[in-house]
Formats: sequence, C-alpha cells, structure tokens
Amino acid sequence: MSVDPHKETLGFETETKQLLHLMIHSLYSNKEIFLRELISNASDACDKLRFEAYSDDALYEGDNDLKIRVDFDAAERTVTISDNGIGMNREEVIANLGTIARSGTRAFLDALSGDRAKDANLIGQFGVGFYSSFIVADKVSVVTRRAGLGAEHGVRWESAGEGDYTLETVEKAERGTTITLHLREDESEFAAAWRLRSIITKYSDHITFPVQMLEQLPPKDEESDEAEVVPEWETVNQASALWARSKSEISDEEYTEFYKHVAHDFEEPLAHSHNRVEGNLEYTSLLYIPKRAPFDLWDRERRSGLKLYVRRVFIMDDAEHLMPTYLRFVRGVIDSADLPLNVSREILQHNKVIDAMRAGSVKKVLGVLEGMAKDEPEKYAGFWKEFGKVMKEGPGEDFANREQIAKLLRFSTTLDDSQEQSVSLADYVGRMKEGQEAIYYITADSFAAAKHSPHLEIFRKKGIEVLLLAERVDEWLVSALTEFDDKPLKSVTKGNLDLGKLEDEEEKKAQEEQAEALKPLIERVQKSLGDKVKSVRITHRLTNSPACLVSDEHGMSANLERILKSVGQNAPDSKPIFELNPEHPLVKKLEGEAEGKRFDDWASILFDQALLAEGGQLEDPASFTGRLNELLLELVG
Repeated sequence: MSVDPHKETLGFETETKQLLHLMIHSLYSNKEIFLRELISNASDACDKLRFEAYSDDALYEGDNDLKIRVDFDAAERTVTISDNGIGMNREEVIANLGTIARSGTRAFLDALSGDRAKDANLIGQFGVGFYSSFIVADKVSVVTRRAGLGAEHGVRWESAGEGDYTLETVEKAERGTTITLHLREDESEFAAAWRLRSIITKYSDHITFPVQMLEQLPPKDEESDEAEVVPEWETVNQASALWARSKSEISDEEYTEFYKHVAHDFEEPLAHSHNRVEGNLEYTSLLYIPKRAPFDLWDRERRSGLKLYVRRVFIMDDAEHLMPTYLRFVRGVIDSADLPLNVSREILQHNKVIDAMRAGSVKKVLGVLEGMAKDEPEKYAGFWKEFGKVMKEGPGEDFANREQIAKLLRFSTTLDDSQEQSVSLADYVGRMKEGQEAIYYITADSFAAAKHSPHLEIFRKKGIEVLLLAERVDEWLVSALTEFDDKPLKSVTKGNLDLGKLEDEEEKKAQEEQAEALKPLIERVQKSLGDKVKSVRITHRLTNSPACLVSDEHGMSANLERILKSVGQNAPDSKPIFELNPEHPLVKKLEGEAEGKRFDDWASILFDQALLAEGGQLEDPASFTGRLNELLLELVG
C-alpha cells in the first residue's frame, strides 16, 4: 500500500526545550550514558511487547525473537540503536518524544541551581533518557511502527534538539523502533566498535534481551582468493536476568548499573536487598532504596516503582500491589515462580501469592532501614531527610508493621530545639524523667510555632522533653500511632494538663485552691467571651504567657482543623477551651477590673493573643487592633 508522506513541523513544549538545553550542557561530562539510556528504553519496549502479546499473539507478527541492535557508520558519523519491541504510533510519538508529561516538572526546573554537578544529579533522577541523545548528536532521527499496525503506519520523528521537530508518515515493514544519532563533529569517537562495545559491557550487561553488534572480522587479505566473509550479529551483553544470578556472582558495580536501568536514575542507590525465597512460595526480589527522593514522590497516583516478572518474563509496572504507598520510593523487581503468565491487575487485587510477596518484601525493606539506622546513622540521617515525611504515613497504612516503623521514625524535640529530625522514640523513652508516664508532643503548622508555643512553658520549666511536630503528615501520624513501648503519646494542647507523678500533692492542692478562689473571674470571662469558647478555666501549664487555647481530650486539634479547611475539607467548628495563667500580671489586672467595656476589651485581647500564638487567624483583626491601641493609649496617657 502506498503511503501519503504527510509531514509536519511541531514545536517542543516550553518545559521540554528548557530541559533539553539544561541536560545537554549539564551532562556533557558523562556523555556516554546516552547509549545506556537508549538501550534501557529499547529493553522496556521489548518487555511491553512480550506482555501485550500474551493476550494477543498476533502482535509478534511471526517474530518472537526479541533483541536490540547497535550499529554505526564511521564515515557518516552515525550510531543506530534498533529494537523489535512494541514500537509507537503517531500519537505515542508526540506524547513520548515531544512532551515531558511529568508531574513535578515545574518544581524540577525551579530546583535547578546553575551548578552543573548538582543539576546533573537532578536531571538524572528526573529521568529524561531519550533526550540524552542530544548530548552527542546534533540531529536525531526516529523511525517507528507499533506492533499490530500495517507497514504504512510507520512514523519518522526528527529533530536537532532545539525548538521543534518534524513528523512524517513512512512505510516500515518491521515493527519496533530505530533511532539514528547524527554525531557532532567532536563526538566521532562513538562511531567505533570498541567504544560502543565497552559502553554496552559497562552499563547494559544486565539487560535481559540480547544487545547485538556486528562481529569484528580481521582485515581481508587482498591476495587471498577466499570469498569475503559477511559479518554476523553477535550478542555483546550477558543477556540474563541479573536478579536470577547468585549474589556471590554479582559485583557492586553490576548492582548499581542495574539500579540505574530499572530506576532511570543517574545516581547510585543508597542500599539494596537481593533475596530468593523458596518453599511453599518461590520468588526472587531485588529491591533498591534511592539516595534522593524523586520529584513525583508526592504524586500518590504514580505507581511505577517495582516491576513484576513471572519466571523472568516482564508482566507489568505495579507498585500498588507489590509495595504499600508509604514505601513508594522503593525501586526494583520481584520475580514470581507461582503466578500465571497471563496475570491481570484484577487478579492481583485478591491474590495470596501477591499478598505474601508484598509482606515479605516490606519486611526486607524495613530490615534494611533498621540495619542502616543502627550501623550507619549518618547514612540513615540522609535517608530520613529525603523520605521521612513518606515514612510517617506508615503507621496509619501498615498496621501489621506499625511497631517496626515506629522505631524508624525521627523527630525534632525540645531537647535541643533543632529543626533537624534526629531523635528516635527509643531515644526519647530512654531519657524520660522518673515518674513520667507519657510521650508528650505538640503539633503546629510551622517549626517556629511549635518551638515557641506557650503550651511548652511548664514542660520546659520541669525539663520534660516534648516532640515538636510541624509537618502536615504529623497529624495523620499521631492519630495512628497512639503509643510506643507501652507509653501513650499525649498532646500538650489537648485536655487537662496532668503530669501525674511529676507533680507533688502539695502542688496539686495549691492549684485546686487557687482555681476555686478564681471562680468569679472565670465566670465573668466566660460571660464576656460568650460563644467564642467552650469553657474558661485556670491553668498551670503556663509560666510566662497570660493565656492559651486548648482542645478537648478526644477532640480534633486546632492545627488539624486548620489543615482540613485549607484543603477544602469539612471540619467541625469546635470551640476551644480558654485557659488563664493566674500568676500572670495581665490576668491579675483583669481580675481587678470591674465589669464593662474595659473588662471585655482585656478578655478579648487575651483570647485573640492566645489564638495568634497557636497559629490561628483572627475573625476580626481590625477590632483586635483597635482594642489594643486604645489600651496602649491609656497606658502612655
């Protein structure tokens, strides 16, 4: 069938153009990785074809010998990488080669600093493999056809890596993709057999499909009458599943290169765990913990961390069933010997084999982290800085491993008031004062608000350590993690302050007598504030501040209420308990005031100050300012 050579020129997305420019200049010192990235993409294309062909064998088009080939032409200064994998149709070419459709792209670009070394790492973890072609090439041509479509549905994509690219309909007899790099003048070193072979051996030895190059033949003797020998394609890599090999046969370099392939990351992993399980259930897992958080870490819908294989045959990217959400940063493969090759996502949802593999893999990851925290604390501190917020989702999501996860959590505390989260719950419990029965914490919308909260005053005075929780996920964490080592976690902003054995009986008795004596004041303040408060009472949790707001013991914290409202969620308008410090001069001043406007102004100012101190917003800032100015004028007058 003849092909209408329809050709059009399209512009790259603005963000794609920015990434191309940054990558070409930032990754130039590590330019040989272009071949690794293109071979890795070709391997993925072969994997995808094999998976789709299980339900539609016709996609093989009579050729199920999947392979990747690398060729070059020194005279023309070109390098060609081809595969007979799934290929692409026109829409897929535009989506994959003309667009970087990735959540977090804007944040990624904003994070770039202009420092080439740092930016190279960022670009690597963003994973823009195909575009690495332009590090060495001034023109790239891609000819592709999706398996199952006719030869007339081939597509040629071509670009110089600048502002635009061309698309043309062409005839392509074989399915798959062929990429031709037209090398820059100073990159001719890559149009050489020894150079390409060395890169393949170095970076792509673990690829499970054969990576082939034409064999190198000795020069023909011109005086010989023998017929010229035609070179044959030979496999350069091992072409075996790395995870299926014995751990003793695999070098650290091989583990690292496989991680870079499977995670599309340029950096080394932080740690890995390679395990073979045999018995009633048989599977192999090779799991990696990255060194840095990917930019789509907070996109909970993006679940491509783990690849599922069945007897070394790729089935799907499916982290959702193989790893819980709080471990979504884990990369690697799980290869089962017990699942059917035609397994679907629906089957995975209620499958005992999947459940057992998931449980075992989670234990392995947590075990690696436990070992790191114990034996390599500095390394674990780096992990926590990158992934701590995600790990805090764990206790609420993974009840079975809640205690193990709790041991891995790290916090800021009043011990040193450092914003660095370095204190474990075990550290805290080990330092608890004699007679202390609870682990105390405070949640706030910023570290400064937590650190300077008036609720901490009595705790600081008595030397009682408090966890300072200032991340949104912390509210979710403390709702799920209610105790550790048989010690309850207790908020310092909720309920009556009860320090138990940390207060002596005489102290308690004096407080009760004082509260009784100030009942008339409490009633007057309650009447003045009206429905702004649930109740008013005397407190002994304050030493420097005149007043504070407290939530019910089992009610929603004010911080959580603000968080829910800020994201458009319904939250009950709970009224706070207003607590007054009987020793503070302003409260004593209030007690001496007669009922009337001045008393009401003082009561309102103390309430509004308490609301501001805990990060709340005033309903009527103008009235607050007016009252305050009026009282200040009286003082100066």
